[in-house]
Amino acid sequence: MATEIIMPKLGLTMTEGTVYEWVKNEGDEVKKGDIVASINSEKLTADVDAPTDGILIKILVHEGEDAKCKDPIGYIGTAGENVGEEGTIAAAKEAVEEAKDEESSEQPPQEVKQQLVAQKNNSNETGRIFITPLARKIATEKGFDYQQIKGTGGNGRVTRRDVENYVPITQTVKTENTAFAAGTGLTGMRQIIAQRMMSSLQNTAQVTLQLKADITNLMDFRKDLKQKVSQPLLDGQLSLTTLVTKATILALKDTPEMNAWYHDGKYEKVTDINIGMAVAVADGLVVPVVKAAGSMTLTELGRSLNTVIDDAREGTLDSSAYSSGTFTISNLGKSGVEYFTPVINQPEIGILGVGTLLKELALADDGKVEQLVKLPLSLTFDHQIIDGAPAADFLAKIVSYLEDPYTLML
Repeated sequence: MATEIIMPKLGLTMTEGTVYEWVKNEGDEVKKGDIVASINSEKLTADVDAPTDGILIKILVHEGEDAKCKDPIGYIGTAGENVGEEGTIAAAKEAVEEAKDEESSEQPPQEVKQQLVAQKNNSNETGRIFITPLARKIATEKGFDYQQIKGTGGNGRVTRRDVENYVPITQTVKTENTAFAAGTGLTGMRQIIAQRMMSSLQNTAQVTLQLKADITNLMDFRKDLKQKVSQPLLDGQLSLTTLVTKATILALKDTPEMNAWYHDGKYEKVTDINIGMAVAVADGLVVPVVKAAGSMTLTELGRSLNTVIDDAREGTLDSSAYSSGTFTISNLGKSGVEYFTPVINQPEIGILGVGTLLKELALADDGKVEQLVKLPLSLTFDHQIIDGAPAADFLAKIVSYLEDPYTLML
């Protein structure tokens, strides 16, 4: 009996994924654990492994097409095996959905009949466009001109799938002095990121607070500790990223209401502290997660951060490492940015933005001018869940831990 290849669910908010590439073709022999396809979702490209040995006998969801989590995208079986009705699951679902769609049309039956007759004779003569209500709705939301979309449904009707697969043709709009090119639609990881960012902004009440931490003592402490330790510190335990993460973990322990998820109208505090770290990659942005970070020593934390960041950049990190984050840190310090407004990584309710190191002159208590090292921090939080005062207290606690470096060693 054929075995289903399932669209995996990689995160709490993931409901569907896009098949980015089929590594194997129909008829290819595969071994259990072989990579048969890759998918796009949740800001990442993840591999899908063969669940068993056999032959890839049927691809249900082709490259560029979507499938809901836990739905089959293909079948593995024996040579010559026929999956029968199971092989038409995706097509059947599509047909049922489109049929319901057409039945829900607000057009009077007589008008529909007249349109079908006109289309059969010559649809261009009437200028009418045959499109299902759902397809029209999606096209409107995406800003597509559905008159330009070729329909593959019955009688040439434009279906939901036609709209989702449509890529606008690049057009040139000329003014008196300038010609502007209209771009094509987003695809792949960039499209997933765009969808996630817009969903986050539309479904949360995001507010950003900013503070500077005086890390002069922290920088001196790091330098002194490195000189006193006989063995080289190679695990990143004293890197600024690790120390900021440690300060954030301590603040989350003091403020457990920030270590939580808010999804589908439900607020849930999470016991484990799982820190996501935003990492720029060649084709976008990913957020690998260090799980159970709250129970790690500074050395364990530094080693774990280095591992997930390096593996994410290399594209070798297991897909499970991108889920279950409870709070995210985004560092733009190397870009020279001081303050910015990071966007919440749902279903989390907070994200910390770390800026570039600043050197400032200040007047000491003895009247002398001294140079201080400051670190700009930006906290974005969901005001639906957290009020301004407790959010400000949480950010102040991060600053307090950074300004008292010995507390980071505990």
